[in-house]
Amino acid sequence: MDAKHPVRTTEKTLAVIEQLRQNGPCGVTELSNELDMGKSAVHNHLTTLQSHGYVLKTDSQYRLGLKFLEVGGHIRKSMEFYEVAEPEVKSLAAETGELANLLVEEQGMGVYLMRAKGDDAVDLDTYAGLRTNLHTTALGKAILANLPKSRVEEIIERRGLETKTPKSIGTREELFDVLDDVRERGYAIDDGERLEGLRCLAAPVKASSGVVLGAISVSAPASRVSDEDLYGTLPERVLSAANVVELNINY
Repeated sequence: MDAKHPVRTTEKTLAVIEQLRQNGPCGVTELSNELDMGKSAVHNHLTTLQSHGYVLKTDSQYRLGLKFLEVGGHIRKSMEFYEVAEPEVKSLAAETGELANLLVEEQGMGVYLMRAKGDDAVDLDTYAGLRTNLHTTALGKAILANLPKSRVEEIIERRGLETKTPKSIGTREELFDVLDDVRERGYAIDDGERLEGLRCLAAPVKASSGVVLGAISVSAPASRVSDEDLYGTLPERVLSAANVVELNINY
């Protein structure tokens, strides 16, 4: 939802931050051209951010500083869900040897809180803080399946149904059919829908009230995850991990 009375100066500062996030180190001229802002204004935003530790300058290039990591780390550390789930995600990764993940929904997007690598895990493009479309991941579908239908409709309206691979869900009707299956099984599957060649299985984590808090998953190359794994042995491990998190956070 757009702010009714946006503060233009704040919007410009955030635009500078986002440009540095997307493109890496930049000079004043480059930022000025990319953002269609005067060099003097860009320089003022940068020096203000620099004085507070959010931007660093090397020669004539500016880049984001680790102050953002400090803020993000503090936010994550303060989340009870993360604190309770962290050891179970690590245990799931060690037990399966694959990549285990923890994700929550915020403003209609999935946000990875953490990932843990088992001995055989592949290194993917995910990292703590990465935002992704909910409908393209097993984690996201596990969450969507446990949200009110009206909320899912809002998310579709706001975020759309972008397809990442040929297997991605691309229509509202298909998504709701899949979410029905997720509720019936108790877990969600991603068979190459965000990254081709990757299979993922996720289970929701819910509060005692029934509100979904997030989801936990295991991801692995399709060559190492058979249909039997996907529909048989692996769900037991992921559902067990989700259940332990639920018990610890609720009781």
